Amino acid sequence: MTRAPLDGLRVLAVSQFGAGPFGTQLLADLGAEVIKIEDPRVGGDVAREVGPYAGEDDSLYFQAFNRGKKSITLDLEHPEGRAVLRDLARVSHAVYNNLRGDLPERLGVTYAALRDVNPALVCCSLSGFGRTGPRAAEPAFDYLIQGYAGWMSVSGEPDGPPGKCGVSVVDFAGGYASMAALLAGLWDAQRTGVGRDIELSLLDTAVSMLSYYAIWALNRDWQPARVEDSGHQSIVPAQNFPTRDGFIVIFCNKEKFWTSLVQAMDLPEVARDPRFATFADRLAHKSVLVPILKARFAERTTSEWLSRLRGKVPCAPVNTIAEALADEQVAARDMIVEVKHPRFGVLREVGSPVKTEGAAPNLSPAPALGQHTDEILRTLLQYDPARIAALRASGALGEPND
Repeated sequence: MTRAPLDGLRVLAVSQFGAGPFGTQLLADLGAEVIKIEDPRVGGDVAREVGPYAGEDDSLYFQAFNRGKKSITLDLEHPEGRAVLRDLARVSHAVYNNLRGDLPERLGVTYAALRDVNPALVCCSLSGFGRTGPRAAEPAFDYLIQGYAGWMSVSGEPDGPPGKCGVSVVDFAGGYASMAALLAGLWDAQRTGVGRDIELSLLDTAVSMLSYYAIWALNRDWQPARVEDSGHQSIVPAQNFPTRDGFIVIFCNKEKFWTSLVQAMDLPEVARDPRFATFADRLAHKSVLVPILKARFAERTTSEWLSRLRGKVPCAPVNTIAEALADEQVAARDMIVEVKHPRFGVLREVGSPVKTEGAAPNLSPAPALGQHTDEILRTLLQYDPARIAALRASGALGEPND
């Protein structure tokens, strides 16, 4: 049997809510052992309490981010808890956190705090604003960062209020970026035997994703604006169009796609019109062109248009979430997996987007709070029963003193 790509990699994860757990679940799906360190004083990861489907220190939201991980309760503010962390770091490859920017140093999850026990350790921090700068100590979440980074200013209809993306794109992008950074650090540590600190922020990630908007704004007199029908800033047609029974997305980013579109729509007069001959022409005369296309799209259903356009013009239906999850391509890519949960029963979840030999996701459910505490202390750290009992009595694992 082929080994999973990350089999043998051990990552300590001091993370909660969305961004960090989303990223580290990718590692778990690729075979890494991800040990989730949860603060017992606050009931562990706050995601355990996120509704609407929550109860008894667990929720479907929490399950969505923590499949295949282990959980240990550990108070990192407690000196004995900090000592356990150091023992865990000694036998691990990485320590990952998505704490507020001022907390990694205070809680001892930096390379400077742990290098003496493991010089090859890689310590990765994903925070809202970073560990430096005037807002380092402020909490931040996806919603706030979409505002800070300017995303909302270009989302929504021109005559409406600013809008946010319907899914937590900044969190997820930060999770992915931090995993790429962590694996880069691990590769270097493998070559040199020397670890490092790696730092990212949600704001930095979101600003980096401004990409071509940023280079236009920084170097030319370009003012971004919200575009109606979720349209592109400069390409026409590239937007949503109402059909007889829904919406269709069209993206003509090449001249050949424009030619194919007007042919499939039976609009020879539009194809010949010099006002629409080039990208620049179509942008200049958008107010004339789009109503013509809207009128034609409204004549048929989304399905009828897709049958005419697929394979010729980049196009897509505007699916509901249920329709997206039931899509034949999603099924063909094994993107829906089943996980047996002791209380929720069989959960259908989205799988890993990474397809490679040996990458069979660990389909065990997200752990109960502290489910693996004794196992990890006993088998990984070789603590004897007396020492574990003493840790419990001290409160380092969360239980009150006797």
